[in-house]
Amino acid sequence: MSSNRMVNAPAPAAGQRRPYKRSMDGWWRRDPWFGRYMIRELTALIVAFYAVVLLVGVVRLAQGEAAFSLWLAGMKSPASIVGHIALLVGFIYHTWSWFEIMPKTMPPVVIGGKRLPPAAIIGAGLVAAVIATIVVLAIAMMLAGRAMS
Repeated sequence: MSSNRMVNAPAPAAGQRRPYKRSMDGWWRRDPWFGRYMIRELTALIVAFYAVVLLVGVVRLAQGEAAFSLWLAGMKSPASIVGHIALLVGFIYHTWSWFEIMPKTMPPVVIGGKRLPPAAIIGAGLVAAVIATIVVLAIAMMLAGRAMS
């Protein structure tokens, strides 16, 4: 039996045709764009997972110094460091792919009577993300330095 047929569908009456039902099996493998789409969606799960990791850290901090120290020790383990590197790769791809689709999803930006090219929008988004990352890291390092002294 073909995978395009309905399993329990009644047989068509004489002279009637069966409607064509396109199989959705592996739809994301048919086109490289769909594959990248699925990877982009999976990286959103990576972001959500890391939010849970950070939330556990906040809960441990609220439970006291001993609980937080145990969580922090777990974050310094070799497995955690390798996991964080993998998460960083996922975050970088997620950020890049987010800005890559931005010109396709936002209204046209017109400057001086000319439409802004997609590469300029992508580049501006990536530069903004890098600047925001540097600012957050600088603030975190400054606060960590104050806490150490």
